[in-house]
Amino acid sequence: MGIFPPCSSLEMLEKLLGSVCGKTREEPKTEERKIRGTVLLMKKNVMEMTDVGASFLDRVHEIVGKGVTLQLISASHADPANGSRGKLGKEAYLEHWVTKFTSLSAKDDAMFNITFDWDESMGVPGAFIIRNHHHSQFYLKKVTLEDVPGHGQLQFVCNSWVYPAHRYKNDRVFFAYKTYLPCNTPEPLRAYREDELTNLRGDGSGTLKEWDRVYDYALYNDLGSPEKGQEYARPVLGDSKEFPYPRRGRTGREPNEKDPNSESQLPLLNLNIYVPRDERFSHVKFLDFIGYSFKSLGQVLIPEIEAVFDETINEFDNFQDVHKLYEGGIKLPDGHALKNTRECLPWESFKNLLHLDGGRPLQFPTPDIIKNDRTAWRTDEEFGREMLAGVNPVIIRRLQVKKLHTLFYSYPWNNYFSH
Repeated sequence: MGIFPPCSSLEMLEKLLGSVCGKTREEPKTEERKIRGTVLLMKKNVMEMTDVGASFLDRVHEIVGKGVTLQLISASHADPANGSRGKLGKEAYLEHWVTKFTSLSAKDDAMFNITFDWDESMGVPGAFIIRNHHHSQFYLKKVTLEDVPGHGQLQFVCNSWVYPAHRYKNDRVFFAYKTYLPCNTPEPLRAYREDELTNLRGDGSGTLKEWDRVYDYALYNDLGSPEKGQEYARPVLGDSKEFPYPRRGRTGREPNEKDPNSESQLPLLNLNIYVPRDERFSHVKFLDFIGYSFKSLGQVLIPEIEAVFDETINEFDNFQDVHKLYEGGIKLPDGHALKNTRECLPWESFKNLLHLDGGRPLQFPTPDIIKNDRTAWRTDEEFGREMLAGVNPVIIRRLQVKKLHTLFYSYPWNNYFSH
């Protein structure tokens, strides 16, 4: 048995020449290809219109070289110099941001092209890093790559707000539209997944800002106002024998000036309560919320006046009282003039608020379940649907055999109970 592994005479000669001359045959270079893709996003908006001021500032940043970059991450090849994380491709910029003018309507998306330089030896991308160097945030919906070597089309479904890069402590990373169990996650992507989970959990410190993405919990310690006096103080709910629950989303606001164990409150009409940005109302839903608030005024004022002469204040005397919540308002006349007026209104929320389709302004829409049949809510099918659609499934269990003493429970059907 020889000391050296078997090799051809040509290889032996090449090694010998290499040791003498100091060089061997050059390794074949891997081919670098262009991967083209599209990025679908929604720009920052105000109400139902694109924020023109923010769009202008974004263009200024783009002109001075502060654009939006994406960097692909390999899902199959790790970089030992980077903690065995997936190899990174070259940064690529969104194209034609300055020259591409988009619709002023917030519901219209903007699509941009992007071109990546990708080395085929790095395999298939499994994630990407995005850095927004603009002035304003945008809502990233989807990134689609075409003709990925060895894969074809590759999609990244994002649906997340991306704020300027200086707002984040860590880079924003999005993963390909493919689900993995933790044990099956490609090794080059594992560290990125773990970092993402750490970012979402937070470290339990600091005041959470609009651009933070922390899903953390805290005690209910903001129910009282001890700064107004002891009679306005409230006990802390949660994490005690007497009040083990509930929990609320952590906001990290400053402690109360009189009671350090309590958190300071926001003004009554302040809606700027911390909620992870991706969980906040969209512009459409927020306007619906405001619209229903106005509708509530019409539903509250008249009943409150009537309640003065009612023996059972703040109670429903019969089912007709419930149905009256969806009745009333001012019946508008039908006709082409009203239809034309509705079409001229720029914001869909105003149209829905005023019901300029022959409906009644400031009137709540009738729930679908009682539109055709006012007694449909009482059926077994509807009760079953509500149970499965609500929080009750957490207490539903399979049918089990209940062992009862036959001396007292002799009937067979008594031996079966659902819990």
